[in-house]
Amino acid sequence: AITDGYNSAYSSIIDANVTTLLTGIILYTFGTGPIKGFATTLVIGILTSLFAAIFITRLIISSRLSKGKNISFATKMTEGAFQNINIDFFTKRKRFYVLSSVVLLLGIGSLMTKGLNYGVDFMGGRTYVVRFDKTIDNEALRSSLSAVFVDQDGLSYSPQVKTFGKDNQVKITTSFMIESNKIVTDEIVESKLSEGLEATGFEYEIMSSQKVGPTIADDIKDSALWSVIFSLIVIFLYILVRFSKWQFSLGAVVAAFHDVLIVLSIFSIFYGVLPFSLEIDQAFIAAILTIIGYSLNDTVVVFDRVREYLNNNKRKGVHDIINAALNSTLSRTINTSLTTFFVLLVIFIFGGEVIRGFMFALMIGVLVGTYSSLF
Repeated sequence: AITDGYNSAYSSIIDANVTTLLTGIILYTFGTGPIKGFATTLVIGILTSLFAAIFITRLIISSRLSKGKNISFATKMTEGAFQNINIDFFTKRKRFYVLSSVVLLLGIGSLMTKGLNYGVDFMGGRTYVVRFDKTIDNEALRSSLSAVFVDQDGLSYSPQVKTFGKDNQVKITTSFMIESNKIVTDEIVESKLSEGLEATGFEYEIMSSQKVGPTIADDIKDSALWSVIFSLIVIFLYILVRFSKWQFSLGAVVAAFHDVLIVLSIFSIFYGVLPFSLEIDQAFIAAILTIIGYSLNDTVVVFDRVREYLNNNKRKGVHDIINAALNSTLSRTINTSLTTFFVLLVIFIFGGEVIRGFMFALMIGVLVGTYSSLF
């Protein structure tokens, strides 16, 4: 049983991981700075988890069997789960067309009217994280800084001021003098910042600062767009080669595109509503490409089972085969998604403010990716 299980699963494991690996390689090629670091970690993670799934777990199971120990793949609570399940996904498909269409239309409407909350990575500017000795009113701080961030023409640059983590900590983002190439500009801006902060009368400490020029922001925006496009093209071609059907490639890419649009829609609809930052920055692009890889991972597993059933049941109709493939892989889909989601949820809760938006994007991506792989 163990030998048959691994032999039957190899193609599914390889295909599912290679699609994510390709996404990681594209991230590394087109990404800059922290994205390149994230891509490196992602690729190493895929290779090590692939090695663990194929070799380490089998070694442990085989070792226990050789010693005559009992091997169980269920507990009393989960015994028989998913065994007799028979959901008619295909007949219900129109309901999910409607559901997805409604969410996408709301999202596109929000994207066209409200837009997205672009971070410094895409807009250019300077960001400072400042901690005060007590809670400060963000509007009062914004007014204080607007009074000092004034250029030679008398134009005032009103900064973004957001609570960042604790109530006494804020993130200040400004495009004041960002287009000036003078070396002394950073010192001038920091001097003006200090002037505005001192006007509040509170004790403060500048925790961190970051600067992104408008040219760099344009480069990041272009590389982000090409990363997503190339990911989808490469994955389309890989699935076409592996499954020899363009319909499989198109289905996978449309599902991935659907997931990306829904995550973008949620970020547009809820920014300014949720109590944490939903900025579109480099980390968000990494999240989008990870979501594409994750969604395809699930989709390819289903495709692999469809291909197997097509070869073994040539007399059965396509609808019956697709339903059988979805139901037989449902336990794997749910278990993988839940374990991943729980890990992300823990990091979302305890990982701190800096990565909360990134984790939120991944959590939404896992849920939507699981939904699109099934429906």
